[in-house]
Amino acid sequence: LGTKTMSLFQSKIKKAKGAEPTPLENTVSQAVYELQVNSDKLRQSLRQLHITSAKEVGSAIVVFVPVPQLGSWQKLIKERNLIEELEKKFSGKHVLIIAERRIIRKESRSSRQLKQLRPRSRTLTAVYESILDDMIFPVEIVGKRIRVKLDGSRIYKVHLQADHKPSADKLEVYTKVYKSITGRDIVFEFPH
Repeated sequence: LGTKTMSLFQSKIKKAKGAEPTPLENTVSQAVYELQVNSDKLRQSLRQLHITSAKEVGSAIVVFVPVPQLGSWQKLIKERNLIEELEKKFSGKHVLIIAERRIIRKESRSSRQLKQLRPRSRTLTAVYESILDDMIFPVEIVGKRIRVKLDGSRIYKVHLQADHKPSADKLEVYTKVYKSITGRDIVFEFPH
């Protein structure tokens, strides 16, 4: 690859504090750039979008994007089949797009340096809920239950809308990725 081409696809990834992108992140940003250049229907929309990082979890590639751009990414997923195009480029791996969110820890007596209240969107629970919503995006969540076993472990049961039912292997990927990112066990169900 030429240095000009390399700098062009590296414009699709913007890491925090100028950190160097990993080889996987370079590959993902190159795939997004190639879609921008080669696809007529994605060209205009992808021009102003970029990613912040990427992570491989089992048979899935999780792409993290800035929170303000999430709506634009989801619009591309819903209208123009962005996920299918990226999955073609990564030969059978599932691709998930999730917003890069920050959790602010709970204020304690010893750490009172925050000048204002912590926003609800920065709490652990809110961030984990948002990750779940982003991960399964075209499908809507219609209900949630938390089952606490006798040993104290928790299983989160998520009821999904039945008319947009994803495949069984996609649900398995969602479960693995959510466990990897949050550490929570999750089960997807379809109510009748």
